Amino acid sequence: MKKTLIMSISALLATATLATSVQANNFKEAEDAIHYRQSAFSLIAYNFGDMGAMLKGKKEYNADVFAKRAENVAALSKLPLEGFVAGSEKGDTEALAKIWSDKADFDAKMKTFQENAAILAVAASKGDKKEIKKAFGNTGKSCKGCHDIYKKD
Repeated sequence: MKKTLIMSISALLATATLATSVQANNFKEAEDAIHYRQSAFSLIAYNFGDMGAMLKGKKEYNADVFAKRAENVAALSKLPLEGFVAGSEKGDTEALAKIWSDKADFDAKMKTFQENAAILAVAASKGDKKEIKKAFGNTGKSCKGCHDIYKKD
């Protein structure tokens, strides 16, 4: 798990550095786009999972770490969408073809996720547990809402 996480982080950082000056449609191969978005989602899952463990009491709550994880999710939430380019619905992916046939709805759901992640980061920076739990729940719902429709089980 640790090796996979390190590899994903390395791949994401390398790709993110290149992506700042390259349009999303400049992935050379569909597999590159798939790997890019999967790496971003892996990092989101790691950070979100750590926050969830803190809120559920499975891990000691640390406000500073929680805030950092929330900042990470907010920043990372902006990355996956550019990896959903035409042709990347085929290959080693759990993304359903429905993403491309209903792209406007998918894009709107991704935007909602990004907005909720940003709200979570602000709530975490303030430290109000009630506000944090609400924002965490909304961010989780926006993740699940997309998974339920656009991801293979």
